[in-house]
Amino acid sequence: MFDVAFSELLIIAVVALIVIGPQRLPKVARTAGVLLGRLQRYVTNVKADINREIQLDELRKLQAELAESARKLESQVGAGVSGVQRSLDDTAQSLNATAASLSSGVTAAVSVVPAAEAVSATPAAAASAASASDIPAAPWTAESFAAAFGGAETDPAKAPLAPPVPAAQVANESKV
Repeated sequence: MFDVAFSELLIIAVVALIVIGPQRLPKVARTAGVLLGRLQRYVTNVKADINREIQLDELRKLQAELAESARKLESQVGAGVSGVQRSLDDTAQSLNATAASLSSGVTAAVSVVPAAEAVSATPAAAASAASASDIPAAPWTAESFAAAFGGAETDPAKAPLAPPVPAAQVANESKV
């Protein structure tokens, strides 16, 4: 910063010795050293404060960027969740509609087709027709369903299309 050579410093020291005097020169030099030390500490503190402010500004910018990215991520996740929820709702509605149409179709088929018409002309089928007449005709009720199928399932909508064949009848059919 300053280009002060040793010869220039020597000239300043000689002038100070002549002007101030030999008795007061050590005291003035000590005071000048203390003031220079204070000045250096003050400059160092100012630099440190400036650096802290710069770091705080950088941290604030980083915090703002993180908050913005968190908001974007949250909105993307929310959109994804709502899309999945919509597709699940659509699938549930289509499954419910399919189940309702199957249930009404099964109920209509069971009520329209009598047990005797459903049996073919084979002797084994005639034997099963005789046992099928023991099971009440549709529409199924919870009580008739439980009586026919041993109470395992009492929901008529979940009823099978044909009643189960007793084990004795299956044995007779296999001999024929």
